[in-house]
Amino acid sequence: MTRIARRHVLYIPGFDPVPPRAYRERYRREAARQAEFSGFVIENGKAAKGARFGWHVDAVMEGAEVAVDLEVLYWADIVKARMSGGIGATYLALVRTAWAYIGSGALWRLMRLRKGPVIAALYPVAVLLGQALVAALIWGLVTVALRAVAGQAAGWIGALFVGPVLAWLFLRWCMRRDHLYAWYLMKDYAFSSSLGGAYPPEQEARMEAFADRIAEVLQGDVDEVLVVGHSSGAYIAVSVLADLIRAGRVPEGGPVLSLLTLGHVVPMVSFLPHAGRLRADLAFMAVQDVAWVDVTAPGDGCAFALCDPVAVSGVAPEGKRWPLVVSAAFTQTLSEAEHARLKWKLFELHFQYLNAFDRLPDRADAYDYFRVTAGPLTLGGRYGDRAPSQSRIERPVNKFTDVAA
Repeated sequence: MTRIARRHVLYIPGFDPVPPRAYRERYRREAARQAEFSGFVIENGKAAKGARFGWHVDAVMEGAEVAVDLEVLYWADIVKARMSGGIGATYLALVRTAWAYIGSGALWRLMRLRKGPVIAALYPVAVLLGQALVAALIWGLVTVALRAVAGQAAGWIGALFVGPVLAWLFLRWCMRRDHLYAWYLMKDYAFSSSLGGAYPPEQEARMEAFADRIAEVLQGDVDEVLVVGHSSGAYIAVSVLADLIRAGRVPEGGPVLSLLTLGHVVPMVSFLPHAGRLRADLAFMAVQDVAWVDVTAPGDGCAFALCDPVAVSGVAPEGKRWPLVVSAAFTQTLSEAEHARLKWKLFELHFQYLNAFDRLPDRADAYDYFRVTAGPLTLGGRYGDRAPSQSRIERPVNKFTDVAA
């Protein structure tokens, strides 16, 4: 089956504390824009029964009517809990995260793939160290000023009490405002690397819940179940589906199961020494009868653009079929005006895969999130004849290639 009338989309976000409604509103807003650019009809409605964080879509495009239920698989509460650490915990996480990547040699191997996401990883380290230096200067200047104005005793008061308090207040202000997103990013990388690439227990538990929900949807009256993983949600989606298939929970004769990964950062985890579970899941999904399309773009500095996540992790099995590596080609699918608007909005570029494109080529296999999620073709049917990107990177550079089933 390649043409369908009903689809259920399950979206797994990355390390993002925003509530699911933010993704619902993004979809509604951007679908309306894409409909205006592309001439299709898309109407939003209430969530399907059983979906805690979802919405419904009725679409008319490519000569067909399609009914779609979309839902967000929620783990923002885990993200919020990991982001709740204070100043000292964040700087301790900085040291541990730096050691996880530098001590294992992963950092140097990651730089051989794409420098953009590595720079993005080093960026919060540089910003936090810079802010710590400013805090130290505040402490020192207060001490010197009090000593000069009120004598040696006042200098000691500045050094032991006033200076530290002002330095702490400055860092607290930086953390709460986080205009540069450095504290957020630091906690993101710290979470991913906290166990050397192994999944934290709370994440494993939530992934089990995701698998249960997908298994439930696979028993429903739909033609395709499409799992979408974005950013770090991409490797979560891979592991969840691997667990689901290994457990025999994909019914024969049921809906078509498909996997779409967007803006992946898989090597940030799979290159770590204890990521054997993820590496096993990557190798497993590479040979399954499940269409897996991986979309990235060189313009996204936060993703490992056009890096085949299976191949570069050094676990490509014999008979590898997936993923099909496709470029979102921002330079071709976005107008010059849109490029100018997004030029320094790095986070919005990382979410562009979920947004409208105002200069899409008139091809069924051009990447368009709304045709993929609300169009009449399955993922495999839409991309089955498309060749992978010629610029894709497949060379295995990972030192750690052991797998743990």
